[in-house]
Amino acid sequence: MNDSVLFVDDEANVLNSLKRLFIDSNIKIMTAMNASEAMDILKNNNISVIVSDNRMPGMTGIELLQTAKEVSPDSVRILITAYADMKSAIDAINEGEVYKFITKPWNDHDFKEIVFNALHRYDVIKSFRRADEATLLSLAQTVELKDPYTRGHCDRVANYAVRIAEALGLSREWQKNIRYGSWLHDCGKIGVPEAILNQNGPLSPEQMEVVRNHSRWGADVARLAQLPEAVINIILYHHERYDGKGYPLGLKGNDIPIEARIVTVADTYDALTSDRPYRDKVDNKKAIEFLKTFKGQFFDPEIVDIFLKLLEEKHFEAS
Repeated sequence: MNDSVLFVDDEANVLNSLKRLFIDSNIKIMTAMNASEAMDILKNNNISVIVSDNRMPGMTGIELLQTAKEVSPDSVRILITAYADMKSAIDAINEGEVYKFITKPWNDHDFKEIVFNALHRYDVIKSFRRADEATLLSLAQTVELKDPYTRGHCDRVANYAVRIAEALGLSREWQKNIRYGSWLHDCGKIGVPEAILNQNGPLSPEQMEVVRNHSRWGADVARLAQLPEAVINIILYHHERYDGKGYPLGLKGNDIPIEARIVTVADTYDALTSDRPYRDKVDNKKAIEFLKTFKGQFFDPEIVDIFLKLLEEKHFEAS
């Protein structure tokens, strides 16, 4: 049993309810009734997720999570409170770096989903810490299991992106980080429900917002794991557009790191030439026409030209 969750609340009935909620899960549940007990547990155990009430005698939940960050920095931190207000939320985010902010009374289904997603986040952070090629590729393949339409996508994107980087004369170290970033560019999708990823049809605005969060989420985890800046840039910025109309920050032109601009082209080409739940793949000719049409809008024109030249010279098999 690798995953341990620590629940902290000064009410015994709340702790008992939480334990019952996860009784059928393969998770080690630990409980504490105050911050002092919680810190003792943290110092002597590997805790994946800490879920703490806010209003407790002595140290508050926000203060506990802030202290816990120093003792167990990789533990994912969640705050529960019956007294939700903007100041509490801001304090929790800024001081305790919380992953989620939950109000009482909670919905059991939503609560369990948040905890399981937090466990995924912890596992990703630990995998990133090892940062060897086998682990990173395995993580990318785990993401693809959630979305069978993308099987092999990360590896193909990496192959395209590295060849572009070679043609641009980027260093071997840069090329290595581009490979890693390509593998991991969609790692944030671990936190996106499979029902949304595999929906056969257009997404609602609310669902689209959940999907768009994957780049920030993945970059946050990569940053916590202290991965190289180029890898983080790819995860965070691969949906930016050259004309500044992308997300998450709306960066424009050369303000978008070159490694992200490279992966955007590689990612789009492979997405177009692969089947997706909402559309069939297009042939190589139509994918090339799309890249040409949107040079200077979606894509860096120089990178598109280099990639199309590589395709023409058959440096990799066209789809």
